[in-house]
Amino acid sequence: MARALMVQGTGSNVGKSLLVAGLARAYAQRGLRVVPFKPQNMSNNAAVTADGGEIGRAQALQARAAGLDPRSDMNPVLLKPETETGAQVVVQGQRLGHAQARAYQRDRPRLMRAVTESFTRLCADADLVLVEGAGSPAETNLRAGDIANMGFACAAQVPVVLVGDIDRGGVIAQIVGTRAVLDRADRARIVGFAVNRFRGDLSLFDAGRDDIIQRTGWPCLGVVPWFDGAWRLPAEDMMDLASRPGGACRIAVPQLPRMANFDDLDPLAAEPAVSLDIVPPGRALPGDADLVLIPGSKSTLADLAFFRAQGWDIDLLAHLRRGGHVIGLCGGYQMLGRTIADPDGVDGAPGIVDGLGLLDVATAMTGEKTLSRVRASALPGGEAVEGYEIHMGRTDGPDRDRPWFTIDGRPEGAQSACGRVRGSYLHGMFARDGFRAALLRELGQRSDLAYEAGVDTTLDALAAHLETHMDLDRLLALAAPPTLT
Repeated sequence: MARALMVQGTGSNVGKSLLVAGLARAYAQRGLRVVPFKPQNMSNNAAVTADGGEIGRAQALQARAAGLDPRSDMNPVLLKPETETGAQVVVQGQRLGHAQARAYQRDRPRLMRAVTESFTRLCADADLVLVEGAGSPAETNLRAGDIANMGFACAAQVPVVLVGDIDRGGVIAQIVGTRAVLDRADRARIVGFAVNRFRGDLSLFDAGRDDIIQRTGWPCLGVVPWFDGAWRLPAEDMMDLASRPGGACRIAVPQLPRMANFDDLDPLAAEPAVSLDIVPPGRALPGDADLVLIPGSKSTLADLAFFRAQGWDIDLLAHLRRGGHVIGLCGGYQMLGRTIADPDGVDGAPGIVDGLGLLDVATAMTGEKTLSRVRASALPGGEAVEGYEIHMGRTDGPDRDRPWFTIDGRPEGAQSACGRVRGSYLHGMFARDGFRAALLRELGQRSDLAYEAGVDTTLDALAAHLETHMDLDRLLALAAPPTLT
């Protein structure tokens, strides 16, 4: 019978996803069949699964760490923010629709059925299910109807490890304070705590660790030092995006509010030859950039308006006049065209807007969503690419007669007549070493990076890191067979 253990955090971005990935690799190396699971996730950085669905990028990485192909059941509820108060709701891999925050709160009990169905299926073929919480159980205003943290843990009778982040300060208050606001039943789910992202001499926190033990009655399951290789793993949260100084090739990426599928940037950030510049609002696109890359977007029309409001459209024209290159991916590809038509209000208010006009193509938004994993060949060099498509809308026009890729014989993407402006719906292209090296050669650089091999090497290093600094034997002993109530 499968056992389960849940990792919850004292807040968002305390390192839960990374810890679950490391634990998945460590226990898989011990010969266990490990499966990751996150009941509810909120992210615009999604992965396409083999069964034709989409899940949060973190669960795809955790599946990889466990040696599995990602499945929709690993993240049965995915929320993809589109506005400040609303999100696209994806259930068991498929788009259900759009919901405002208040309406979603009312729907959560119904979504719990999908969560428990997916969890039950995963448990049927696993030795250990590692469950990741979302946000924090201390958000007591969200406890009623909760499916992401203690609501799920109590319903499935899954033991919980609470993780605090010492790097942001106040970790004793984080953990002790969380215990203080939980009710008795929720506190009873917690079987121990861990402290993440410690810098310096571990022994200096001995007294702090003991104070938490005394105040909570929970055992300490590890004090985990900062893991320097974390940046080499695909990030899920926009908070993890950061500029990375490096080589002579400067790639500028405008930071859009609804940036999506930005794992496209990870292989470029890992390149020694590249300096990746994430350009925040209020700052001009750098004049010395070799390439401006406009990433995917969950709300293309809103992000296009934001792009113009920053004056980046003017900067982009100046960049091209200087001989620079431009790439648009997915939503960024749509922005580069002449127009974007949305007659049914799929992406915003119904209507038609002018694009940036750098590619002679036009996009029509449709309610049908494309979700597929693909193999492609780049043009003209024929470099092999594997990736995925995840978008709404169709793009066509004269520049499509100069495709960037072929997929099963069909053309994909577009290139301008000068060849310095390109767009595509294909995500994941830069993870392929041959293709990335060819692109960098165009920009006057060379690449010797084996990106995918580096991800697996980093996961191995993370597993070893956790074997050293967490009590993995005790964690495994604390895992218990779930009982759905």
